[in-house]
Formats: sequence, C-alpha cells, structure tokens
Amino acid sequence: MRRALGAVALLCCALVGAGCGVTTSGPVVRTLDGRVRGRLVGATNEFLGIPYAAPPVGALRWRPPQPVAPWRGVRAAATSPPRCAQPGGRDQPGSTDERCLRLSVYRPRGTTAHDRLPVLFWIHGGALTIGSSNQHDGSLFAQTDHIEVVSIDYRLGAFGYFDLPGLPAGAGASGDFGLLDQEAALRWTHANIARFGGDPRRITIAGESAGAYSVCALLTSPPVRGLFRAAIMQSGSCKTRAPVVAQAHALSFAFAAGCPFAGAMLRCMRGKSVGRLLRDPRYPPDHVPAVGGPALPVAPATQVARGRFAHVPILIGTNRDEARLFSKRFADAPETTYVKLIHAEYGLQAPAVLAEYPWSSFPEPDRTAYALGAVWTDSAFVYGIGGCGEERLAAQFARRTPTWFYEFDDTSAPATAGKAPGYRPGADHTAELPYMWPSYDRASSAYRRLDPGQRELSRWMLRYWGAFVKTGDPNVAGQTPWPRDGRSRQMLSLRPGSSSVAIPVSSFAEEHRCSFWDALPGEPG
Repeated sequence: MRRALGAVALLCCALVGAGCGVTTSGPVVRTLDGRVRGRLVGATNEFLGIPYAAPPVGALRWRPPQPVAPWRGVRAAATSPPRCAQPGGRDQPGSTDERCLRLSVYRPRGTTAHDRLPVLFWIHGGALTIGSSNQHDGSLFAQTDHIEVVSIDYRLGAFGYFDLPGLPAGAGASGDFGLLDQEAALRWTHANIARFGGDPRRITIAGESAGAYSVCALLTSPPVRGLFRAAIMQSGSCKTRAPVVAQAHALSFAFAAGCPFAGAMLRCMRGKSVGRLLRDPRYPPDHVPAVGGPALPVAPATQVARGRFAHVPILIGTNRDEARLFSKRFADAPETTYVKLIHAEYGLQAPAVLAEYPWSSFPEPDRTAYALGAVWTDSAFVYGIGGCGEERLAAQFARRTPTWFYEFDDTSAPATAGKAPGYRPGADHTAELPYMWPSYDRASSAYRRLDPGQRELSRWMLRYWGAFVKTGDPNVAGQTPWPRDGRSRQMLSLRPGSSSVAIPVSSFAEEHRCSFWDALPGEPG
C-alpha cells in the first residue's frame, strides 16, 4: 500500500503544474560560488535556476561566458529559471530575457554530499532557437533510476550562434556562444555536483534534436574532453556550418538590423534591444554551430568519420516517422506541390526519388504530408536527423566505441506539437520526449494521454536510459536485451507494452530504403 501511494505521489509531482508536496523550506547546498536553497517536491529535491555563468548582457553579449560573481547568504533556488531570449513557437512562450545562464539539479530525496550518484546532464532541443530547461524536469528519472539530473539553459538563436566581424578572438572565435555556454555548464557540473551527492566521474551528456547535435559537438570538442563518461543522442546529427556561411548570415542580419558599418557593427548590434532582434523577419540568422574556433576546430562530422572523438559509450537513436512533424504543414497540398518540392530539393535525382516514393502510394487524406514525411525521414533531409543518416552515424560510432542503437516505434504516440485534425503524426520528431519527461509537453499534456501500454514503454525507456547513465550499458534485468551495434549490427525497436524487440539493423535499413539513398549520387538539394 505504501509503495502504491508513493507511486501516486511521484506521478502527481512529475506532471506539469501538479505542485503537490512542495515544502516551504528546502535543503541547502554550498556550491563553489555560494549556498543555494532548493525545495522538496514529493520525493525529489529540486535546485532550480542556479547561475553557472554571469548574465551575458551589455558588453557581455556575444562574449564567452564569464564567471559568476560569488554571493553571500543563501540564494533561493526554488523557482523555475527564465527562458533564454527566443521567439514563441510550437506552443511555447517567447522570452526577451538574456539573464538566463542557469541550470537546475534534481536528486532523489535523502541524497547527501556523501553519496555519489551518477548524473544525467541534459541539453534541451529546439533548433538552437527555442526551448528551455523547464521542459525537462528530471524528477521522474531521479526517482525511477536513483540518479541525479542536471538540465541547462544556454544562449539561443542570434544570441548564441552569431559569427560577426569584430567578435573577440580566441575562445569566442566562430561565434558559438551557445556551445561555449554548454561547456561552461558542464565544467560547473563537474566541479560542483559532488556537493549535491553526484559523482563527477559518472556524468553522461545527453540531448534531443539540437541538443543531440550539441552532444556530437561536445564529443569532438577538445576543451571538455574527459569531463563526461558517456553520451546519449536522441534524433540528432553532427550538423555544423562552415565559417564563411555563418559570417555571411551574421553580416546580412546586422545590415538588415540597421548596423551597416563594419567598424561599429558589433557596438551597434549590442545596442539593439532583444525585442528588436527577435522581431526581425530574418531571425535567426543561424541555428547550428560554426566550425573554426577552439571549441570546434574541425567539423564534428569529419572528426566522427575519422574516429577522432571521445571514445565513450554512446546510446543513439531516432523516431520512425521523424519528418512527419515538419511535413504536417503540407497536409492539404496537392500532388503538384509534392513534385515541385522534390525537384527543388533533390535536383537531378528528383525523378528517381519520385519513382521510389510515388505520391499515389501514400494514404489519403493528407497524402502529400505523408509522402514528404517518408522522403525526408528516410533521406535524413532535415539536418541529418532520422532514417539512413542516423544509421550511418550509429555505424561510425560503433566502429570505435561501444554503441547502442534504437528506433522509437510507437506510431500511436500522443502528438507533441500543434494538432492537425485527422493527421496521423506517428512516431514523429519529439514524440518520445513525454515518455521520459512529463513536463515536456505543457500545451497538450501528452504524458497524461499515454495508455497503459505506453506507460509500460515509458517505464522501460526510463530504466534503459538510467542503466546506461549508471553503467554505460542500457541493459536491464527483466526487459528485452538490447544488443550492441557492432559487427552483428543489431539494435532495439522500442514498442508499447513489453513488446520492444531486438532487430537486425538491416531491417531498419530496409524499412527506410537505405540501399536506395546510399546509391543515389550527390547530395539532396
């Protein structure tokens, strides 16, 4: 009976806005910068919005993160931190706050500085343009797996990825300030997490979508080598931008914002309000890291292909219908739109793509959206995410380091973004997030809509991920064995209930027509 009541309390507090069991006083931890007082929510200690770097405002805008000024007394850490500056989108509120270099720590109730719990270091997604740590309350992970969770915020859009002439040389080269923020947060975690009862020797970096290609960047970034023991990439890639392209985008944005003079461009842009920059129709000028600075001297994709990355255990995977999230806007479009888009995106290879994916072979209604969703998923057209791109990346990792590959295959998963009547998103991009982060989908509360079989899948995923954070191996007694992606090329298909099953990677490749895409000459577009 006590166990059942505890489970009910945990579920209540994991759901967004539940607020049950919140204490008016909480535990105090002394960080290297000063003491913080968290709060007790159900069976979790939460320390919310701890600053890991100085606010990047005024002259610190577009500079590498600077140290926090130490404080006296006890700093309150019981309220959610502000979102970093961003436009609203995907049912998420916008923000004009630059004072956002914060992180939150979640640990099981009763944890003390004498414990050494493994740590999940989470980087949120959102195209490096939107999103926040608040979407990723780590309570469910902390209680299910008895681990600690650190969820971070970092500069986004033009505030985080902006390679403008006149920027400081050295650490600021290439304008990857969001990535430098992530590295500063990781260093803070490595230096301070033992004070929260975490183990700095067992930190797993993890992220989804843009968070996952941030993880790929960190895997190849020299300044943070040795600060983590394992890595998780959900629906990600190793996407970056060439310096010349990033600089051209930044210059164009600055000119349009009313800062045309090279000598005064940086000062002029620092004088623009957050709201003015966010309202610009060209915003953001870029939303992937640029290569060329000390953090990313060489493109991560190149480094991974060469085997020059941190050889730590890697858990990597994708969702079966990734691109249906992006193709949804074409639900009512006719066949002519499909044909035009394929020709625009695949050029000389368009006839072969149209023959392989004939419009008439997809179900009505919304045929064009499903056709584009299949093409974009299988080809990994959207920033290398999904399908055959994900399989190739997993294979590259597996040749050098222990790697576990998965596909999230719940095609009835609750929608996590704006609904289109009658449209079936399937296992699209972000569909897996509510299964592990009940706080992710605030607008439609997808976690609440999981049926019993999906709740079981949620428990399995939490335990797989938790085992990986603890040991570098996701296998859990009583759950389907998850084989490594090695010479035998095996992976795990995550399905509702207890029906997850190990499959050959060749089955995944056949499902996503990888032999077709691998044989297609040239690059899409």
